[in-house]
Amino acid sequence: MERAAEAESRTRTRTRHTILDAAVGVFSSDPAASLAEVAAAAGVARSTVQRYFPERADLLTALSDHATERVAAAARRARLDEGSAPDALSRLVQEYFDLGDILMLVTTGPPGDGTGADDGTWADEAFDALLARGHAAGTIDPTLPAEWIGQLLWSTLYAGWSHLRTNGVSRHEALTVCLRSFLKAVAP
Repeated sequence: MERAAEAESRTRTRTRHTILDAAVGVFSSDPAASLAEVAAAAGVARSTVQRYFPERADLLTALSDHATERVAAAARRARLDEGSAPDALSRLVQEYFDLGDILMLVTTGPPGDGTGADDGTWADEAFDALLARGHAAGTIDPTLPAEWIGQLLWSTLYAGWSHLRTNGVSRHEALTVCLRSFLKAVAP
């Protein structure tokens, strides 16, 4: 009995993530897309999407939470407490760059839609500690406040994602320009 419940839980989790991943792709292309379009992209019935997310607002809130989880996982993979601050920032930019679709979706959604950046997360705290370490070591310009560097990071990532989408450059080229721009901007 316990094994059956565990298998059902894994199936529900997998289905939920399939729907969320499909929603990222669909809403990134068309923010006004319907739940039926999300269902089609996920390869499930619309009723399945509604069983997991009864209203569009529920799906958007779940996308925001999903993005926060993905950002935290990316920050952990970047090992922000290892190596020099510029090296750690480079790893962070590379990890965040891969989250372009979901991060663009949740950070540029219309006001009041249940999406948006989530402040005060573990990733934010680790980022602030990294910047403090870089300021103290003189490897990050000490005249640039942490808040400014954070906004600069997201702006540079957005420019990189836009460059990739609108100018048809390779992912490698867009990431290289993004990294170079950001690291030069924060260098002492």
